[in-house]
Amino acid sequence: MILSTGRSYIFVHAPKTGGTAMALALEGRAMKDDIMLGDTPKALKRRKRVVDVQTRGRLWKHSTLADIDGLVPTLEGLFAFTMVRNPWDRMVSYYHWLQGQSFDHPAVALAAQLPFAEFACAAQVRASMQASPARHYMTDASGAERCDLYIRLEALQADAIPLWDHLGFQLEIGRANASVRDADYRTYYTDQARAAVAQFCAEDIERFGYTFE
Repeated sequence: MILSTGRSYIFVHAPKTGGTAMALALEGRAMKDDIMLGDTPKALKRRKRVVDVQTRGRLWKHSTLADIDGLVPTLEGLFAFTMVRNPWDRMVSYYHWLQGQSFDHPAVALAAQLPFAEFACAAQVRASMQASPARHYMTDASGAERCDLYIRLEALQADAIPLWDHLGFQLEIGRANASVRDADYRTYYTDQARAAVAQFCAEDIERFGYTFE
């Protein structure tokens, strides 16, 4: 997450959507008072700035707008944006990322124990994904969704034009934090796994026009 009062924007980093690459690009043009939460180089250096700040929720890489309530006096006037990704592709990325982790978390254990198709159908995964559509990250403490721009990873350059207009310059977005996996997400799916993701990610699939093909 990056909050820039100088450039009047807030970037909310939803997991496994290409957000690290966006954060690094924004970081490259950071202002001295920008607040950064995450594991990028400048974010790690600036972490101490928010150590004693009392907020509604946890201040971390994937904080939601509701979590950061109290971080600044108001979010009014800030251009709020986030990135989204094809849920079938995102699930494959999430699974492979989990397989490279060793911290104590039920999802890490599940990814280590199950092949992908079973993981994608697991009740725990279903509940987690269904509870956190893109809207979840962009809902503030009052319960209002406040997002000026959702940027689809697959259409980044076209979708990001309103962001470039707001910033007054265009960013070069590279690739970062990529999972080791086959490029074609479709090869990982059984019919059952495909249907499961379609069901518990139905909100984002419909809202952003995603398909399996």
